[in-house]
Amino acid sequence: MEFVPDTAFWNDRKVLITGGRGFLGQAVVDQVRSRGARELFTPSSAEFDLRDRDAVRRLFAETTPDLVIHLAARVGGIGANMERPAELYLDNLLMGTYVLDEARLQNTPKTVMVGTICSYPKFTPVPFSEDSLWQGYPEETNAPYGIAKLAQLVQVQANRAQYGQDAIYLMPTNLYGPRDKFHPAVSHVIPALIKKAVDAKEAGAEHLEVWGTGSASREFLYVDDAAQGIVMAAEFYNDDQPVNLGADRELPIRELVEIIVKLVGYEGEVRWDTTKPDGQPRRGVDGSRAREHFGFTAGTTFDEGLQQTLDWYLANRVEAEARPV
Repeated sequence: MEFVPDTAFWNDRKVLITGGRGFLGQAVVDQVRSRGARELFTPSSAEFDLRDRDAVRRLFAETTPDLVIHLAARVGGIGANMERPAELYLDNLLMGTYVLDEARLQNTPKTVMVGTICSYPKFTPVPFSEDSLWQGYPEETNAPYGIAKLAQLVQVQANRAQYGQDAIYLMPTNLYGPRDKFHPAVSHVIPALIKKAVDAKEAGAEHLEVWGTGSASREFLYVDDAAQGIVMAAEFYNDDQPVNLGADRELPIRELVEIIVKLVGYEGEVRWDTTKPDGQPRRGVDGSRAREHFGFTAGTTFDEGLQQTLDWYLANRVEAEARPV
């Protein structure tokens, strides 16, 4: 089946994107604007605290959206997940719960909930199939965040069954790309490694230190590809089953480090701090459901995406390294 974008779908819609000023959000905003949405709302957390039910109610009353794409989240790497598990759990649970339920109460025509690959069990057959989501507990450092996001899948399915709410649930794999966060408090693996390598090169350091053993693997999806997948799903997908968004490439962390230090031009020694956790042992997703139901495949090669990420970081270091508010 061929999935041809329909400009009328977007021209007739007022689109609310929560988290629209964040890393993934900005890429989704670019995609939606390019498709000509009638109106686009990207409120900040300072304007509307989505952890507050009254604020969510006020947001919907003021925007009356036809389509909601829920991207707002509190996120971080392994360090942040270990230091603030309760905050990450509760904040993400409340935001998703209130947004989805208010969309139901206001009869919003369609809602797209974006979850996380962290919801999968710690030991999941690779590539991850959506059918494996409930076959075990997530990796411990990711569990509070992953379970809070997974609760929205239950809510999507329950609301569809009881109320007929048109809501879908997507799970992008690990994202990377320009406009990512490079501050150590919140950075994920690729921006964290790029910053380490650049700092070590500039300091003339003899070695740089990387957490873990390097044996874990991840799958990385370029942020613009993820945004394209989200808007394609918004237009074409209408089912209660969760859908992976991936790039069909599983990469060991040790190999990733080698690629990044070579790209940056750092020539010192890489030392592995094996007292630190690796996180989930393997990650790689089965993208067949996205291909079959709304025609999504990632179009950016990893080398191309990584170069663009590094170039953006070097040109925007103050913005990239800003402490999160």
